[in-house]
Amino acid sequence: MNEVFGEFEEIRPEQGTEHMSLAFKPSSVPLKQRWRNNGLSADFLGDYLTTFFPKKSDDPKTVKKQAVVRDAATYIANELLENAMKYSNEDGNILNSINLTLMEDRLVFTEINGITKQQEMDFKAFIDELENNDPDELFMKKLEESAMSDSSSGLGYLTMLNDYQATLGWQFDDASGEHKVTTRVVISI
Repeated sequence: MNEVFGEFEEIRPEQGTEHMSLAFKPSSVPLKQRWRNNGLSADFLGDYLTTFFPKKSDDPKTVKKQAVVRDAATYIANELLENAMKYSNEDGNILNSINLTLMEDRLVFTEINGITKQQEMDFKAFIDELENNDPDELFMKKLEESAMSDSSSGLGYLTMLNDYQATLGWQFDDASGEHKVTTRVVISI
């Protein structure tokens, strides 16, 4: 059964001009080691993307656009990779993956990971809260909550909405007998 939330446009990598994918098994290395690799992977995706926005030394706008696109791609990729690590079903067979697709006017991030049934229910409750509240007000509320406890906050998704004007969408699928979530983040460039 598939369930879709948010703005989940069906996009295939081949629809873009370029795309890059990374995939890994969540239980292949300890979480602490994988956590360090998330930042390296996100930086790599951001750096890779900047090659499609060449800077011209005589045009400061191109230098700024390259930096803005790199920073956005790095931040979003890092958040998605961290979420995949924190909330993946290590006992399952679904590889965690992230795909960055460059479209003519936007960047599309697609992250897939296996989750447990409980993680799916908790995530759907967060999505419901996200869809039914003002993102700025919810950001402040979650910021206060995260200062008071170690619970998952959702600040990454809220930052994507507020700082990068991202559109967010999710697709939950349990057709294979395992629970899987696909997160789609789209930003204009």
